[in-house]
Amino acid sequence: MRRRKLLERGAVFTAALAVAVGLAPQPGAADCTDPPRPGVDYTDCTFDRLNLSNVDLSGARLRDATLIRANLNNSNLTGIDAPNAKFISASLKNAKLDRANLVQSDFSRADLEGASFVSADLRSVEFYNANLRNADLSGAQLENTDLTGADLSGATWTGGEYTCREGSVGRCN
Repeated sequence: MRRRKLLERGAVFTAALAVAVGLAPQPGAADCTDPPRPGVDYTDCTFDRLNLSNVDLSGARLRDATLIRANLNNSNLTGIDAPNAKFISASLKNAKLDRANLVQSDFSRADLEGASFVSADLRSVEFYNANLRNADLSGAQLENTDLTGADLSGATWTGGEYTCREGSVGRCN
């Protein structure tokens, strides 16, 4: 009986120690091979060249994730937390990235035609040679954002009341 009590106390102590040092599983945490779901932590995961079209990743954490050449067309990425993520040459046609934190992410050569970035944090983002035709940038933060070579034709600019003219490359005309 005494031995059983000691074992039970030992198990409780071990569980408490695991929680104290952060070994307990975090809510929403996932393995990088898990199917895409909203609100899940995919920090440092690699999704290069995957077909993730029409998925719901709203509220997911994609910090430092790579999605190079991934297909995210028509996907819901609303409210994602994805600073330093790599979307290089990815396809995000008509994707919804409203209220997303994309600080210092890289969308170089990405196809973002018709994508929505309403109220997104795009500070220090790379859009080098990206296709942002007809994208919605209403309320987006663009400080230190690189738009070199980006096609902004038909894009709704940050104020929400101005549409970039056809031929707007690198800046909204």
